[in-house]
Amino acid sequence: MAAAHAAPDAADTRQRVLEAACAAFREEGYQVSIERIAARAQVARQTLYNHFASKEALFAAVMRHAVQSILVTLEGEGDLRTTLLDFAQAYRARVLSAEGIAIFRTMVAEAPRFPELARQFFEEGPQHTRQGLARYLARAMAAGRLRRDDPAFAAELLTAMLSDYDRLKRLFGLSAEPEDEAKAARVVDAFLRLFAPPGRSRMAHRRR
Repeated sequence: MAAAHAAPDAADTRQRVLEAACAAFREEGYQVSIERIAARAQVARQTLYNHFASKEALFAAVMRHAVQSILVTLEGEGDLRTTLLDFAQAYRARVLSAEGIAIFRTMVAEAPRFPELARQFFEEGPQHTRQGLARYLARAMAAGRLRRDDPAFAAELLTAMLSDYDRLKRLFGLSAEPEDEAKAARVVDAFLRLFAPPGRSRMAHRRR
């Protein structure tokens, strides 16, 4: 019976260490000590090392866990504007959140020290999100709902419009304003005008 309870206890301890390390790395950067992380997790230093062989391994696990918290996937084949607006709001909420900014800042600062981890972070986070968006846009283009173009470029353009300027302001500590929900709609509508199928924008203009 004791063995049956060991695995859940170990899993709970590992999760507690991971959450404590995530908060510590966000607040203090990679220089935070293992002792401080163990204290935050309320475990002994050796207990921490029983789950993570080194500080580098713990940092890698934290980054992999963190990227999942800001990853945005695109699902659904309903109304184009509604689907893109749902994506846009979720993307801005996660990427521009305090956690999203802290993760981005930490990973950029530590990328020279951990080039392989930085590559993995990029592939599992920004690249994965844009590839998923590009696949959705490619289907919309093939169905005639968007003007045919390079879907990868269109995905890069949309995500940049959604986050680039606002993330820069937050990275430099120049803005702590709450999320502007109206901006997502303005960006999506501008994107849809830019990639409107041939003749669609002219017809809309005549109706005005």
